Amino acid sequence: MTTILKLKQEWTIGERIAGGGFGQVYAASSSGCRNAVAKLVPKARGAERELLFVDLEGIRNIVPVIDSGETDDSWVLIMPRAEKSLLDHLKTAGGPLAVTEAVAILSDVATALSDLDGRVVHRDLKPANILLLDGHWCVADFGISRYAEATTAPDTRKFAWTPAYAAPEQWRTERATSATDIYTLGVIAYELLAGERPFAGPDAPDYREQHLHAAPPALAGVPNTLAALVDECLFKGPGARPTAGNLLVRLARVSQSPPSGGLAQLQEANRAEVARLAEGAQRASASQTEAERRADLVGSAIKILTRISDALKDAILDSAPAASLKTPGAGRWELTLNRVTLRFEPAAKTHTHPWGDWQAPAFDVLAHATLSLTIPRDYRGYEGRSHSLWYCDAQEVGTYQWFETAFMVSPFLSRESAREPFARAPGVDAAKAVWSGMAEVQVAWPFTPLIVDDLGEFIDRWAGWFAAAAQGQLHYPSTMPERPTQDSWRH
Repeated sequence: MTTILKLKQEWTIGERIAGGGFGQVYAASSSGCRNAVAKLVPKARGAERELLFVDLEGIRNIVPVIDSGETDDSWVLIMPRAEKSLLDHLKTAGGPLAVTEAVAILSDVATALSDLDGRVVHRDLKPANILLLDGHWCVADFGISRYAEATTAPDTRKFAWTPAYAAPEQWRTERATSATDIYTLGVIAYELLAGERPFAGPDAPDYREQHLHAAPPALAGVPNTLAALVDECLFKGPGARPTAGNLLVRLARVSQSPPSGGLAQLQEANRAEVARLAEGAQRASASQTEAERRADLVGSAIKILTRISDALKDAILDSAPAASLKTPGAGRWELTLNRVTLRFEPAAKTHTHPWGDWQAPAFDVLAHATLSLTIPRDYRGYEGRSHSLWYCDAQEVGTYQWFETAFMVSPFLSRESAREPFARAPGVDAAKAVWSGMAEVQVAWPFTPLIVDDLGEFIDRWAGWFAAAAQGQLHYPSTMPERPTQDSWRH
């Protein structure tokens, strides 16, 4: 069954050729063009027609849009029908291509990218949209990726591109640039020369880990200059990749007679240096990903602690409505009753290495906060107590939660503090306290998990201290530590 579409020309739409992703492809013909295809892209909410169309005038080795229009539910793009896709060509080959053929294909695509540099980013280059047209391998589907991206929610935007070919910056949801297309071309180059992609996946989380952190296996049986060039295209950092113009020039050199003697040795040295630089880029990428992981955890920690502190504040106000509430801002609050103040200092992100020259604890602290109770100074100079709230994996590796703890001066020093016990942010004093040896600061309150739906003991305890303080009955603790602290954190 055929359909007639009236665009700028009248087109006869025939059988379906391909589909999937964003659009279905059908055979198409008109009186002026007997061999074309029509790509129907669904009109998706949140994306305008203009996203599909970019100015490609003067760009070599692209598949042009020769007519366009719309139906009730789709945008229509008419393009010349290609002989085959690079994906079909690779399936037929069933293995690596000869170096000369691979270089010719890559040169055609690099020509397109060189002309596009600074103007258009494809964002989803892959063998399926590299097509053989009039004797050249040409790039198709410009605008499809950014159209798909505009219609996809931020948390699922990975589906706007193809995981097997996506650059590290795309996995980080950073802005795609011309270097993004170079990385993808590096993946394609590796596939042409090795007969398989550099990263095997198979699922999106696997691809994310591999593209961000893994090194591809070394290419074998490939000239050093070409292998080094592919390695550079696959650098994790966009700024370290070659430009499309540089890539095109260096691909042309690969086709020349291989060097010998000193030049061959220099190429070997260059390839070793590229490999070394790639390792450095992988470490930098891993570091960046670790920073992202920590930032995500800190964001969650702040939300959890807000619930915990609000539960304590609201419970006290329900029982003591005469208490005055102040909110100085930025998550802080103070409750005052009879010259006694219960103060909450909200979470701050902990520095990655806060322990100075002292031995770091066995656990990792991501954020910290403080809860304190201040009373008028008594005859011993006592002013109240404060506890630390640490978001860390104090008891089980990798299991982060909020812990309440506090510190004290070592009894061997025979001196008292104005606050006892007292809070400490992660730092040298705190490192000394959780150290396996003896130091002037010690843990005075066991690392106690704070669980949002099980805060009864925590709230009751602080409410009791607040009540005792308001009645003039909060005094220097009779014993320190007040509870056993041993084995409450990992050594």
